[in-house]
Amino acid sequence: MYIVIVGAGDIGTPLIDTATRGGNEVVVIERDAERAERASRQYDCLVINDDATSKETLQDAGADRADALISTTDRDAANVMVCLLAQEFDVPQIVSVVHNPEHMNLFRQIGVNTMQNPQSLIAEYLYRAVKNPSIVDFMQIGEEAEVFEIVVEEGAPIAEKTLKEADRENLIGPQMLIVAVERDGEGDPITPRGGTRIEADDLLTVYSGEGATEDVTAVFRGAEDR
Repeated sequence: MYIVIVGAGDIGTPLIDTATRGGNEVVVIERDAERAERASRQYDCLVINDDATSKETLQDAGADRADALISTTDRDAANVMVCLLAQEFDVPQIVSVVHNPEHMNLFRQIGVNTMQNPQSLIAEYLYRAVKNPSIVDFMQIGEEAEVFEIVVEEGAPIAEKTLKEADRENLIGPQMLIVAVERDGEGDPITPRGGTRIEADDLLTVYSGEGATEDVTAVFRGAEDR
């Protein structure tokens, strides 16, 4: 892919690293001279030290032939402007970081895929790690629904039960679906069926329409954690 990345700061730099290691053709636009120089030294990509809110700069970056543009600056106003200009070049995929949650609707209204402020996401992960350490990872879908990964603890209500048994005992709610089971020694993840038995230490991928609430996750936790 031909990817234009705007910004080589705390968010843009690891993105540049990932994109270049993935074998993509990457062009970086960074207005700060020091950051631009550092990115040019570290990564195999073209770095343009200029202002991406200028149409001429995007033209120089080859936006007219880009498969994707990702804007990662620390200013929502700049990101909006970059995305609007990218639309003039008919870039197929336009993605932007959004720092202020109140601006999310603005980006959506102009048809831009968004990612919430990474600092807020990190804070949420850290809070989850303290509140419910058995949750390994999670992703919010819509207002309440979440997909999360959770380790089944010894003595959990669902441990050593098949999914049919768990359903009969109302351990799995109507808005909950166990999507995958990862188990040491099994290699590939198990696609769960009614007769699949859940064991302690299994890593489950779970969809919950009401999110990873205390009541939802209680069936996967040991007695001392409930």
